[in-house]
Amino acid sequence: MNKKNNEIELLKSILDTKRELTIANKNFETAEDELIDYYSYQIKASKSKLDYLIKQVKQKGLAVDMINNLQIGLEQTEAI
Repeated sequence: MNKKNNEIELLKSILDTKRELTIANKNFETAEDELIDYYSYQIKASKSKLDYLIKQVKQKGLAVDMINNLQIGLEQTEAI
């Protein structure tokens, strides 16, 4: 895998993790009993993963705007 593909995969991982975090937050809002703990751990894990991935992006010198551009491009591709 070349450098460009690695960068794209890293950016896709960020988008996936952001989606996971959004879903966990929504599920937490309606969770009952033991599921509250589950979703709070899931939120914490997703935030930690997102922090790590963003740190990787910054170390590689990639612009955070690339994430938004990739997301727009993926949405357009999925719509076709």
